[in-house]
Amino acid sequence: AFGHVQIDKINPGAWFGEQFSQRIGAQKTMVQKSGYFSRSAPSNDEDLELIGRTCLMAVDAALAGTPGVIGLDEENDDQLSVIDFPRIAGHKPFDITQPWFVELCEKIGMPTPKHAE
Repeated sequence: AFGHVQIDKINPGAWFGEQFSQRIGAQKTMVQKSGYFSRSAPSNDEDLELIGRTCLMAVDAALAGTPGVIGLDEENDDQLSVIDFPRIAGHKPFDITQPWFVELCEKIGMPTPKHAE
């Protein structure tokens, strides 16, 4: 209504898929996404370093033909890894007792959440 981009009306996955498929000569393209994340603050140095390592590993995996998702792998001592698709099926509840989450809640003054009864 006001001339601004309606983020829910665009499909960034399709756009990126089209750009990459043209550049690498792919005959078929499929982009999967599990949701959207938006930042509430600028990236800090640690974020930027992780983003850079993630991008490099994603490119290396793609060029090697290794399928999966790049992430900090809980089953691999939280190392940045290419995680096989079957291992990330989802439907796993978030663990509100994770020390990093409890620490974050304390740091921002939020009461530690309790499990629903």
